[in-house]
Amino acid sequence: MVILTGLPLLIHFGIAYALVHWTALSFVGAPIAASITLWLSVLMMALYVTCAKKFKLTWEGFSLESFQYILTNLKLALPSAAMVCLEYWAFEILVLLAGLLQDSVTTTSLIAMCVNTEAICYMLAYGLSAAASTRVSNELGAGHPNRAKNAMAVSLKLSLLLGVTLVLVITFGHNIWAGFFSDSSTIIAEFASMTPLLAISIFIDSVQGVISGVARGCGWQHLAVYANLATFYIIGVPIACVLGFKTKLQAKGLWIGLICGLSCQAVTLFIITMRTKWDKLHLREDDNKENPVSV
Repeated sequence: MVILTGLPLLIHFGIAYALVHWTALSFVGAPIAASITLWLSVLMMALYVTCAKKFKLTWEGFSLESFQYILTNLKLALPSAAMVCLEYWAFEILVLLAGLLQDSVTTTSLIAMCVNTEAICYMLAYGLSAAASTRVSNELGAGHPNRAKNAMAVSLKLSLLLGVTLVLVITFGHNIWAGFFSDSSTIIAEFASMTPLLAISIFIDSVQGVISGVARGCGWQHLAVYANLATFYIIGVPIACVLGFKTKLQAKGLWIGLICGLSCQAVTLFIITMRTKWDKLHLREDDNKENPVSV
């Protein structure tokens, strides 16, 4: 998976640079390059799954049998998608709101830089989140709730370490990082003033990302959807609007509102996790092996 996504990423740098700087497409070349790269990754993975001998041990190819489990998978897939989308959309809403502020060119650029920085840092935490989700679900499915709890504890400790590392990197290297986005001294200076707030949100996001993974592993997607909907759209975004438009904080106010939403989300999911009786999270002994039940 790393190789099949890493190679297209390396190719993407060349395609994006060529389309943006060497053609008349300009910024339109960026999404075209992203589309080309994503399809290249899909084709490489499809080729690997189809031709690799490892898959022949458990997979005999495409068949109509797979359609029998669509509804079962959708019961987990749709809430999982919703919990992720609700969080991502909250970040994108900030970019839209930034365009309504005074000096919208600067504020939009600044918020977009922060959102992209947050997204890049979150991808590192998302790796831990995926590992925690897989490990917790596997241990619960095997009837080992204590091991699932230990996996969650280890993942949280690693997320704290990762969060501190990312905060230190962005704190001491913010000028260099901002220079990758813009050569404007004004935007670089504004980004420096946003760095403390950005560092706080990155740290919180690193922790809550792992907790969200644990929630998926335990089958709590529906609870996470309600938590994300309430914390971001009833608490975070309204506070961002008030601080951004009714005070002189401007872009900082928008990001403070996001921090409030992230904090409430992390606390809510943490409380749900801590109050869980892990010894009761396992499959029943009378479950039909031919019709497995997700915890």
